[in-house]
Amino acid sequence: MSNLSSKPYQIGYALTPKKEQTFIVPSLLSYASQNGVVLTKIDPTKPLIQQGPFDCILHKLYDSDWKQNLQDFASRNPNIPIIASPESIDILRNRISMLETVSKLKINNTGVPKQITITEVTGLENLKLNFPLIAKPLDADGSETSHKLHLIFDKDGLNNLTAPFVLQEFVNHGGVVFKVYVAGKYFRCVKRKSLPDISEEKLVNLKGSLPFSQVSNLAAGGGGEGCKFEKTEMPPESLVKELVEGLKEELRLNLFNFDVIRDGKNKENYLVIDINYFPGYAKMPDFESVITDFLRDVVHKDINCGDN
Repeated sequence: MSNLSSKPYQIGYALTPKKEQTFIVPSLLSYASQNGVVLTKIDPTKPLIQQGPFDCILHKLYDSDWKQNLQDFASRNPNIPIIASPESIDILRNRISMLETVSKLKINNTGVPKQITITEVTGLENLKLNFPLIAKPLDADGSETSHKLHLIFDKDGLNNLTAPFVLQEFVNHGGVVFKVYVAGKYFRCVKRKSLPDISEEKLVNLKGSLPFSQVSNLAAGGGGEGCKFEKTEMPPESLVKELVEGLKEELRLNLFNFDVIRDGKNKENYLVIDINYFPGYAKMPDFESVITDFLRDVVHKDINCGDN
C-alpha cells in the first residue's frame, strides 16, 4: 500500500438496504478508514450535487430517478469516477445480453450453454433444445423473483412457467461451479458445490419440473461427494485471467463475478453460466483489503471506469 495522503478519500455509496447490510460491514469500514478511505452513505432521494464532496461514487441502484441523479452529477463532475455506468450494469440485468458478451470474446475452450428467450408460453413444441433445461427469469435484477430458477425435465415441466424467461440446456459439470470474483486488478477463483449431474438413465424417470431449492434431492446419497468436491481441479489460471480481462473490457466493468463450469463431456471446455454486477464480496477472502485497494486505484485513475 502506498503512503496515505493527508486527506482521506471520500467514497459515496448508494446501495439497497440488503446490499448495504452485507457489504458496509464494520471490518470494511475499519480497514478502509485505517488506509485513507472513508465510506459515506448517500441519500439517493436528494441531488448528488448537494452531497459530498466525493472522490468516487459506488452504487447498486437501478431506478430511473437515480440514473438521472447520477447523470446530473456526472455532467457537472466529469472527472469523478462512478462505479459503474448504468448502461454497463444494464447488460448484466438481462440473462441473454450478459452471456452474449462471453460469445464475443472468442476465447479458446470457453463458451456458454445453448439458450433461448421465451416471451410467450405457446408454441413450445419445437424448442430445438435438449432436456433437461434450466428455466431462469429473463431479468437478473437481484430481486427475489429473479432467483426463482427451475430444472425442467420434459415438455410438461414448461406449463407452469411465467414468461418472459430463458431456457438454457443443463450441462453435467461434476456438481462443482467455479466462482470468479473481480475487483479491478484483483481476481480470485473459488469452487462451490453445484447441481448434481443427471444421467440419461435417471432422466427417464424424472418428470415435470423442480425448483432449484429442491434439486439437491436428486443427488445420490453416499460419502464420496465431499471427497469428489475436494479433489476437483481448478480451471487453468491462464484461462481464468483471459476471461477476466476480456469481460472487463467488453462489459466496461471492474466490480463483478462470473460462474464457470467444466463441461462433463469435454473436460477441456469451460462454460460461463452467469455474470453478476457487484456481488457478495464479503464471502471472499481478504475482501476488506481488496475492496480498499480497488477504491484507491479508482480514485488514482489506475483503473479505467468506462465512461468516467
